[in-house]
Amino acid sequence: MDFTVIIPARLGSTRLPDKPLVDIAGLPMVVRCAQQAALSCARQVLVATDSERVAGIVRQHGFEALLTDSEHPTGTDRLAQAAQLLGLQDQEIVVNVQGDEPLIAPEHIDAAADLLARHAQADIATLAAPVLDADTLFNPNAVKVVCDLQGRALYFSRAPIPWARDALAQGERQLAPGLPALHHIGLYAYRNRFLQRFAQLPRGPLEHYESLEQLRAMENGFQIMVHRLTHAPAAGVDTAQDLERVRAHFANRL
Repeated sequence: MDFTVIIPARLGSTRLPDKPLVDIAGLPMVVRCAQQAALSCARQVLVATDSERVAGIVRQHGFEALLTDSEHPTGTDRLAQAAQLLGLQDQEIVVNVQGDEPLIAPEHIDAAADLLARHAQADIATLAAPVLDADTLFNPNAVKVVCDLQGRALYFSRAPIPWARDALAQGERQLAPGLPALHHIGLYAYRNRFLQRFAQLPRGPLEHYESLEQLRAMENGFQIMVHRLTHAPAAGVDTAQDLERVRAHFANRL
């Protein structure tokens, strides 16, 4: 299995200023992410950023960094430019590890890359875990995915899918026993040929209303394979509260 990990790291953030560089147990968060990614089977790990400051700090800690345009609308667009700068071939696999996932499990990175490598007809692979409570099912910030019997994604939504008609007929917010609901985990493996086409794809109505960029791929006929985890991994860092949780984790581990 041969693949490259690229970590997109945009310096601007409204909720956490200088988010990639916030300190976690003595190291910038983006460096923590790179360290975790380096424990995977990836051939190379690098950071794609729009900031000279981020690039310099990443290099100081022994990782490669690529400067990319500041106007990219999504992290996937940034990945595409980085893959182009690297001169990757169409069939090469790129895994997108978010720069705010300092607790990401290396084996999950490997699982996404391996799934894509085993399915030549697919363009993307991603992860999902069982939904275990009604709060997650009905939370619009927790993206759900439904799959066919071969593990191909049928749809992603912020809505509670699949809808358990009988169990929810009385309007109660509950998790129906045995409901095959899956919580999408935002780790992606791509074939480079898809990455280079992504920026040219038209943004369809499903992506517009759900605000989920993976739907752009599906609306344009690209296939997404889904690897099922037994349980959800640790959450990333979106808020100040998330940051304190992750800092506490590293403090306890150290």
